[in-house]
Amino acid sequence: MPDDTKPRQPPEPQPRSVPPRPRVKLTIDDREVEVDAGTNLLEAARAIGVQIPHYCYHPRLSITASCRMCLVEASNSPKPVPACQMPATECLVVQTRSALVKEAQRATLEFLLLNHPVDCAVCDQAGECKLQDYYQEHDAQPSRLAGPKIQKEKRRVLGPLVTLDQERCILCTRCVRFMCEVAGEPQLGVFGRGSHEAIDTFPDKPLDSNYAGNTVDLCPVGALTNSDFRFTARAFFLTATPSVCTGCARGCSVWLDHFNGETYRYRPRENVAVNGPWMCDVGRLSYKPLVHDRALEVKIGRAGEGRTAEGREAARFAIEKLKPLAGSERLAFVASPTASVEDLLATFRLASEGLKLKRVFVSGRAADKGDRLLLREDRNPNRLGLDWVAQAFGLKVEPFERLVEEIDAERVKGVLAVGEDVPTDPKLVASLLLNLDPVIVLATNLGPVAGMGHVLLPSCPCSEDDGTFVNFEGHAQRFVAAYRTRGQSRPHWTWAATLLEELGVEVGWRSARDVFAELAPRVAQLAGFDWASAPGYLTHPRGLRTLPAAADARHGIHRERS
Repeated sequence: MPDDTKPRQPPEPQPRSVPPRPRVKLTIDDREVEVDAGTNLLEAARAIGVQIPHYCYHPRLSITASCRMCLVEASNSPKPVPACQMPATECLVVQTRSALVKEAQRATLEFLLLNHPVDCAVCDQAGECKLQDYYQEHDAQPSRLAGPKIQKEKRRVLGPLVTLDQERCILCTRCVRFMCEVAGEPQLGVFGRGSHEAIDTFPDKPLDSNYAGNTVDLCPVGALTNSDFRFTARAFFLTATPSVCTGCARGCSVWLDHFNGETYRYRPRENVAVNGPWMCDVGRLSYKPLVHDRALEVKIGRAGEGRTAEGREAARFAIEKLKPLAGSERLAFVASPTASVEDLLATFRLASEGLKLKRVFVSGRAADKGDRLLLREDRNPNRLGLDWVAQAFGLKVEPFERLVEEIDAERVKGVLAVGEDVPTDPKLVASLLLNLDPVIVLATNLGPVAGMGHVLLPSCPCSEDDGTFVNFEGHAQRFVAAYRTRGQSRPHWTWAATLLEELGVEVGWRSARDVFAELAPRVAQLAGFDWASAPGYLTHPRGLRTLPAAADARHGIHRERS
């Protein structure tokens, strides 16, 4: 008899193999193409380099086929069909450039532009607008509207980051579908009927989602605008550089748009392994420290009583003050996980081999609320990278709270800090540093902590140097310099090299690549990462990126490939 007294264990789940989708062959513009059965005609055409114009379609959203811009001729239909909705089938014959298709595209554009305001000269989307592009390509005819255009609200503030111009909206509903299907926060809807239909929020419910900024990226026209970027720069003046968001431990891949040595915005850059094609609004606004309150001058002496100095003089002065405490626990080495892997490699070598220290206190930004989609509680982009480098150099990782305790107990007399960010009240930390001597700070931005440095060595952020971040999942990502360093600021690794030379240690680093090549082999977790094998868009003969943002910086899901 079976023993029924024992609890029955559920059966082990068996892995379910997904059978491959059958392949079908069809003909598009007299060219044969083979794709998975069920692939829509728009994607099938893209596979052979044929671009079918569209507005409402997006590969990450449901299909509505509402804009009718992608109408094509198909052999299984007596009338034009929307390519985004029609699946590819065996032996299907498709025409995307016939006279009937061209007339359908022209008529669709005329309809969409019928009540559209002609305010391209003041529109933030000018240079990135598919109405402009498609008008030049498929219509280029004057309007036949005899009466006045229908007027709607021009400056509808939907939420903290998004402003809507209802007159420009073509009702593609990308924004509505994104908020419902991806963000999981259905805060937008389509209201009204007929020619008075408009996108809007629900009564007394603002668009306050942390992912609202993605609706601006998705908008193919100038209807949804970023309130932070609105009227600050023209898109066709900007240059787009591939970078990594520093807003949290996710490390979203982004485009950094800049002009004349100043960053104006972040936009998501598709990376399936990290963030897909999206990014959160916390990260979208995290570019501001790259521009504002920057430390740009080398200082000897604390704030209010210091003087500007040359880098070599300041490094020599710093080493003279650090030497008496070298090799003892009276000198605390503090490092921020906002610094790149290359910066950490160089500064950790300075701490462990130059100053003979055994511990590193981790500073960085304080934790904050995360969410289910992308945003992490850890607001530092390289915490895992810091742990890896510390392990490689044999440094024991200590929390910042331990440093505060040791300063209170008067066991720590001096500090060498890489980064000015602290996970607690900066003014409180500054008051603790006031009684220490020496305090040497490598800082990107000014503030209470940077002001306490007997020596302040201004450091540059990720927008001004090449480097690597490691996100919380262990994905190592490269970023490149967007523009040259400002003022006297230099990368952390440059200051580390200068300080090592003052200690009598010869280093031959001339770039972040040199630092990585020499020191990264010590880090076992980076053994499979080839720094030099970055994608083509991350390389440039002079180390700078000069791709116009309004040309082709966006991924194909945002802007069509030319």
